Amino acid sequence: MSLFIASLNSGSNGNCYYIGNSHEAVLIDAGISCRETERRMHRLGLSIKKVRAIFVTHEHSDHINGISVLAKKHQLPVYITPATLKGGGLVIDESLIRQFSVDHQVTIGSLLVTAFPKNHDAADPCSFTVSYNDIRVGIFTDIGIACKNLVNHFSQCHAAFLEANYDDEMLEKGGYPYHLKRRIRGGNGHLSNKQAAELFITHKAPYLSHLLLSHLSKNNNDPSLVQQLFDACCGDTQIIVASRFVESAVYQIDGTIKTPGSRLKKVEELKGLQTSLF
Repeated sequence: MSLFIASLNSGSNGNCYYIGNSHEAVLIDAGISCRETERRMHRLGLSIKKVRAIFVTHEHSDHINGISVLAKKHQLPVYITPATLKGGGLVIDESLIRQFSVDHQVTIGSLLVTAFPKNHDAADPCSFTVSYNDIRVGIFTDIGIACKNLVNHFSQCHAAFLEANYDDEMLEKGGYPYHLKRRIRGGNGHLSNKQAAELFITHKAPYLSHLLLSHLSKNNNDPSLVQQLFDACCGDTQIIVASRFVESAVYQIDGTIKTPGSRLKKVEELKGLQTSLF
């Protein structure tokens, strides 16, 4: 009774995240080509036939570039808000469009996909969690601040894709023009390494087993730098830096945690603890 997750690509050159169980899966965004999505899934041993839908966070090109072809070829419904659909200018067969509003839940087989609003400079941006049998995975990228919605959903996750876009010093000393620096670190831009680490340290659940640091800037971050930062405070959480060039491994999220005595407990045993936390 596990969820399986992978980053197919993560960065300003394209974002696509896979979350599924043994029977069905969803993609969060599809910002790389259909062909590259298929290739990367094939290398990971993931079947495109298990994918039941694509969910769209917002209309920026690095999140939607592959959607039209991927949806048409594999007849995948695309869950997208009306404003995002309009802003992205996507050409999708009407029969495949599933419009929804933020703060909405969608059932895909035995998966429950929950949307909630986020702070980003887009028409109607949202983040998602995907749940299966009390196991919850969050996909949290392109977020300007760690708002109450993000804190609430992150604190309930057994695994998460979390944006760590830029290092403050690298951005400040880099060659970006002032207006772009201001946009990135503004409340509707991106989350810094420091902001992501503060969220992780302060609000992670005791059962957060995997954290995939996502959407790293090519020019204003360094994978080794952010890996080192999170390794210093990770505890029992496995830290993975998602690449902008290749797919990650597939990670199995089974709802177990390590206690101080290193004994594994199933999440079902922690329902009393969860109630007190949330």
